[in-house]
Amino acid sequence: MPNRHGDAHMVTDNLNAERTAGSCLVLMFKSPVRSKRRLAASIGPLASIAAEYLCGCALEDMAAWPGPVCYAPVAEDDAEWLAARIGNTEPVVLQRGQNLGERINHVDRTLRMNGYERRIFIGIDCPELDGRYLEQAAAALDGHDAVLGPAHDGGVVLMGTRREWPDLGDLAWSSAKLMAELERRCAVLGWRTERLAPLADIDTLEDLDAFRRHVSDDPRPARRAFGAWLANDGHRSEWRA
Repeated sequence: MPNRHGDAHMVTDNLNAERTAGSCLVLMFKSPVRSKRRLAASIGPLASIAAEYLCGCALEDMAAWPGPVCYAPVAEDDAEWLAARIGNTEPVVLQRGQNLGERINHVDRTLRMNGYERRIFIGIDCPELDGRYLEQAAAALDGHDAVLGPAHDGGVVLMGTRREWPDLGDLAWSSAKLMAELERRCAVLGWRTERLAPLADIDTLEDLDAFRRHVSDDPRPARRAFGAWLANDGHRSEWRA
């Protein structure tokens, strides 16, 4: 695979768009040490370990994606963490903005300017994502302007488009209103939007317990490692801060 960005210290918005066919899968992320603050309220410092496993699951999905990919870290420290995990082999766009909506808008504009016509955004919160679900999202963009993957809690686990995202900065991010607000925003624009099946994301101790029960039959290595860790540590007294 060709090297598509330089040293991790030189994160740039100037991407090489040699692959424009298909949908670009975009991972919005922070490094584990800075992730899952809500979960930390339930399990304390172990939240960073859980985040490490969640990141591993997301990286597993990115590595398996047959089309173009882009990694969108919040800060250069997060880009350096990524480079230590997978090397400098994939394009990186550093996030910019005051909230997640503004940061998605920035990454989305950068990718569009560099020739990526279809973009599917995911995070690290939903290890239930799999190749079939991602392929359904890509297929939906053949006949729709946007595709949304709802979370059971009212948020989203995936959002993709073949147009430019409208201003997302004023939406209720990290709330149970987000999915409904995104659908309304797309409807106002006259977009045709596909809604996928809802999936569970992981924000709380209860979410971790539910995933531990769900993951036992998953053959993917990162998911199995996460499940094994949960099985061993999921009932220890240290879970709660």
